[in-house]
Amino acid sequence: MSAYSRLSTALTEGSLTLPDGPVRLMRPPLDYDVNELPQDRLHIQHTFKPDAAGWLNAGYPVSDDFGQAETAIVVLPRAKALAKAMIAEAASKAKLVVIDGTKTDGVDSIFKMCRKALGDLPSIPKDHGRIFWFEATDAFADWTAPAPAKGDHGYITTAGVFSDGAIDAGSKLLIESLPAKLPAHMADVGAGWGYLAGPVLGRAGVQSLDLIEAEALSLNCARLNVQDPRAKFLWEDATNYRPAKGYDGIVMNPPFHVGRSADPSLGRTFIASAAKMLAGHGKLWMVANRHLPYEQALNDAFRNVEKIAQNNAFKVFHATRPLR
Repeated sequence: MSAYSRLSTALTEGSLTLPDGPVRLMRPPLDYDVNELPQDRLHIQHTFKPDAAGWLNAGYPVSDDFGQAETAIVVLPRAKALAKAMIAEAASKAKLVVIDGTKTDGVDSIFKMCRKALGDLPSIPKDHGRIFWFEATDAFADWTAPAPAKGDHGYITTAGVFSDGAIDAGSKLLIESLPAKLPAHMADVGAGWGYLAGPVLGRAGVQSLDLIEAEALSLNCARLNVQDPRAKFLWEDATNYRPAKGYDGIVMNPPFHVGRSADPSLGRTFIASAAKMLAGHGKLWMVANRHLPYEQALNDAFRNVEKIAQNNAFKVFHATRPLR
């Protein structure tokens, strides 16, 4: 049975009944079980490009805002601040709020907080997770996500973005390792909230920089952090995006997690994709956690690979002459 069958169980056993009207499913992964939901009333809310595109290709309407809904189903994300903000939005806009999540994503902690605010709630623990529900309430108004704001590090971030409270140490090492002059037409692949962009645009020779980022929450922050007219912001899945013309250079600090699970294959996919985004003369500068085995992937994708910096946690590579 699917790991996401808690919802179908609640609906088919009759303990959960959805009101008439639109159903808003918030941030579901592509394998989320929607078989028992009313297909003609189902709308997907998502800000992560690969999942948003997948649901759209499957024939569902997708948007990055809430819109109108009688029922909101919150699929808990890993980031607790984002989870609370989603619940606050759902509780203020829908008649019925359903929350579904795994223990590893903190559903039991959220359940306890909701019970503290609302009292006993119907709930089904199943498949190392829990689903529970309640009617519209203003009890979670103080969970509403604040507007993107500048943190102690001097950059604007928001709930749910990577490294929202501090500059990532790997990205910092990458910037320190870049040459004084960079190629003219650059891309930051997996740009996040835009930390790499300012230093890259500050290097001699740079005429343009495309910030390629799959998470719209991060890209919206990048737009606020990077005011240089040479910057362009692309909400795209870096694993399959291809520019009309190959880039002269790419910088990247690729992700290596899918949810809570480490997945080095994601970084290898970023490497292969970066090679395809580059022109024949293109160059790559990449940082990675020191323990991740990316050397073979780099050698498979580029003729020349050099480690140009490392410390006890990270390593920085420079690769040239992409193989096609």
